[in-house]
Amino acid sequence: MDLGLKGKSAIVTGASLGIGKAIALALGREGVNVALNYRKHAEEAQAQVREIEQMGARAIAVKADVASFGDAEAMTKKVVETFGGLDILVCNAGVNRDAVIWKMSEQEWDEVMDINLKGYFNYIRSAAPIFREQKHGKIVCVTSINGLRGKFGQSNYSASKAGIIGLAKSVAREMGKSSVNINAVAPGLIETDMVREAPDKVKEMALAEIVLGRLGLPEEVADVVVFLCSEKARHITGEVIRVDGGQYI
Repeated sequence: MDLGLKGKSAIVTGASLGIGKAIALALGREGVNVALNYRKHAEEAQAQVREIEQMGARAIAVKADVASFGDAEAMTKKVVETFGGLDILVCNAGVNRDAVIWKMSEQEWDEVMDINLKGYFNYIRSAAPIFREQKHGKIVCVTSINGLRGKFGQSNYSASKAGIIGLAKSVAREMGKSSVNINAVAPGLIETDMVREAPDKVKEMALAEIVLGRLGLPEEVADVVVFLCSEKARHITGEVIRVDGGQYI
């Protein structure tokens, strides 16, 4: 099915590994020119650039701290100059610093909020004037089912992911008259490098919750994100779509 994305330009934050990597490659496969944001994993990001270029699309990797308003503005400007415009923004970069609330440090709280929530604001804020002026744009925010239900030992992470949902719904109201769609995708436990390194007990507890009986794959999240970036989803906005194999049920 042709999603009509060929020639569009996108920013994907946190695109060097895991879900972000899968999203960047999936967009590239559809002919989208992709700007991959990374902070630490330069080699991995450059490998994605080469892979997307082999698909026939253009790609660049940009080192930027998503928690920095200035970095977000600079990256957005660079993407517009390089690709000639911006059509899609996928906010994905995130971290977790788990601890029960009575042991959580101020730094652990602030770091998660700065990257997971403020980082999304920074990029949406930089893209919004462009999308508003051109009267089109797609924004997809990767949140989590734990932003819908809470999670023991993750008050900072769950609060940040719940904040993303509120941010997305508010911006959907603000940008709707400019024909800008903004939606959120809420994965359950997905088989990434970080999850593979998690204690077996954690994975066993998650598997017990998942109706389909297996962890999700990054590509399965990416498929939903790509659909929401396409005109096939032009009448969907302000939604939160769970990709969790029934883990939330």
